[in-house]
Amino acid sequence: MNVSRRTVLAGTAALTATATATATASAAPQGHRLRTGFERLVKDGYDILRGERVGIVTNPTGITRDARHIVDVMHADDRVNLTAVFGPEHGFRGTAQAGGSEGRYDDPATGLPVYDTYLKSGRALADIFTASGVDTVLFDIQDVGARFYTYIWTLYDCMAAAALAGKRVVVLDRPNPVTGRSAEGPVLHKEFATFVGREPIAQAHGMTVGELARLFNGEFLTSPVPLDVVRMTGWKRRDFHDATGLPWVPPSPNMPTPDTALVYAGTCLFEGTNLSEGRGTTRPFELLGAEGVDGRWAAAANDLGLPGVRFREAYFAPTFSKFQGKTVGGVQIHVHDRAAYDPVRTGIGLLVTAKRVWPGFAWRPDNWIDKLTGSTRVRTLIDAGAGVDDVVADWGAELAAFREVREEYLLY
Repeated sequence: MNVSRRTVLAGTAALTATATATATASAAPQGHRLRTGFERLVKDGYDILRGERVGIVTNPTGITRDARHIVDVMHADDRVNLTAVFGPEHGFRGTAQAGGSEGRYDDPATGLPVYDTYLKSGRALADIFTASGVDTVLFDIQDVGARFYTYIWTLYDCMAAAALAGKRVVVLDRPNPVTGRSAEGPVLHKEFATFVGREPIAQAHGMTVGELARLFNGEFLTSPVPLDVVRMTGWKRRDFHDATGLPWVPPSPNMPTPDTALVYAGTCLFEGTNLSEGRGTTRPFELLGAEGVDGRWAAAANDLGLPGVRFREAYFAPTFSKFQGKTVGGVQIHVHDRAAYDPVRTGIGLLVTAKRVWPGFAWRPDNWIDKLTGSTRVRTLIDAGAGVDDVVADWGAELAAFREVREEYLLY
């Protein structure tokens, strides 16, 4: 892992804010004290954007507490000059499935030009920013805390492209819905870099997008970008999404609830296998299975004694994706103690037991699992018969090194 460059740049300093009173993670009033980055931006009268032409990278999650989209809010406010929108994977309005986008169009609600950024990076993305005529690129998208969720790499690519185009980046921070208590899981090896992981961070990074932006700028970008983070107030690292008082909008079509986000950092690994990860059901990433799997898998998984979770024998018929229209057997994940639950360890436990009890288990032929885990190690250890403890222990040193670097960039 190479995360040694500790440059702290003047342009990366986060905007300071006065902390509000603390509240427990389960207390509903916490949400009324929390202010997102966008709420702080409005309260400050858009001062940091005064006199600039502004574009924003966002999607349906860019909403206010009362469920208005921030693009609509800014477009109607003469204190800010919003001139462009940049759509990520799934699109600005969120109509595209995984691996798709909405293309270039004019937004019917505001008339603003919407540019497609999906799978664009480097000079091609810099040229889009230049053509749009913006001075500053805002970013406001709800993340879910997993390295392979692509919006954080959209942020990374936009930062790199903005640096090439001579633009500034302002990140409007939002909570990590599965808390920011710790980083867990394997750290990406650079030779496995893809759009589901550009740089060596942990599989469950435990950071907000604002903190990640600071990390990207300070550790990874060859040419750092002028960066400001409009930080939240009132968020505590122990807070799950329901403590924030914010509405949940699915960040992508297969992330329907905060419960999905809670398990995703572990069960998304099943994208790298021939088992269904639950796409095409009402519980994606909570339902896993394949034809020929029976109750032995749930029993074996429960025998592991993984903290905070139990497994139910389940049968389902996906309406699309793997096993479309077929009835498959498998497990449903039931998290009963989310504070104790470790999604990455759970994902490894499910892989180990699936391989043990189902003779048909196989990795995807392209070894996509290596891109998701960040190296060959998880796949080769499981193939060699390693248990959960051995697999988890294998990434211990790299995770400890990442956690140390991560500490420099935390804001809360």
